[in-house]
Parts: sequence; structure tokens; C-alpha cells
Amino acid sequence: MKKITVDSNPSAALLKKMGVAHWPTWQKEVSVFPWEFVTTETALIVEGECIMTPADGSAPTTFKAGDLVVFPLGYKGTWEVKKTLKKRFKHNGGNFVKCAFNRMKIISNSFKSLLK
Repeated sequence: MKKITVDSNPSAALLKKMGVAHWPTWQKEVSVFPWEFVTTETALIVEGECIMTPADGSAPTTFKAGDLVVFPLGYKGTWEVKKTLKKRFKHNGGNFVKCAFNRMKIISNSFKSLLK
């Protein structure tokens, strides 16, 4: 299984280049639940702390506020949200509908920011 990657110190320039400010957000309270990624998801952790334990029994990955995380397509595991999570996210590859909806939200958010 492909592994999650974590950049614990992404530069402001990189985040701006990626357009992270326009990505939609998702929040989750402290909880434990299984998940399978049907896209490759890139996420900036805005708040919280989590541990992802892969279904294949390999080593878990911990990430927290400020981390830029890439969850690979097909990754199966269990989320353990240790502190309430808020993330900005972008989908690439995999499930077409999920990716298209995500792109529409990013375009909408970009347009809204121009009107401010």
C-alpha cells in the first residue's frame, strides 16, 4: 500500500502556489472511523491532530495543525481524530465525480475571494 506523506513545514510560497486558501474545508470531532481514499487527497491541516493507521498493519502516520498531508488513492485505514480536525483539501485522480465537485468548489471559492 502506498504511504501517506507529511510535510511538517510547508512554505507560505508553496501553499500560495497550490491555491490552498481556496480549497474547501472539512471538520470532524474527536472520533475513530475507517476510511478508504477514492482519490489522491492533498490536505492542509488547519486545526487538530490525527493518527491514521493503515489497514495493512504497517506503521501509523501522525499529523497535526500546519502539516501538508497527501493521502494516496486506494489508501485504506482508520482515522483517529485526537483533537478536533479542520482541514482544507483538494482531490486529484481517482473518482471523477468527487474530483469534479471539488474543482467546482475551488473555482467558486476563488471567485468569491475576488469579490471581497
